[in-house]
Amino acid sequence: MLKIIVKEGENIERALKRYKRKHRNIKVMQNLREGQFFTKPSVRKRRENQKAAYIQNLRDQENI
Repeated sequence: MLKIIVKEGENIERALKRYKRKHRNIKVMQNLREGQFFTKPSVRKRRENQKAAYIQNLRDQENI
């Protein structure tokens, strides 16, 4: 459970922004979406490998 302690004199907009950032960083919605459908372990592993290859390709292009 996320807890955001609003400090004395802190703007509510600022506290809300911190909450949204924390919510996004722990990937609550992403985990809920992933849990809606069953994904075979082989498919999950293939997607992770494709993502890693894509990121590595981007990094290689930066270094050229």
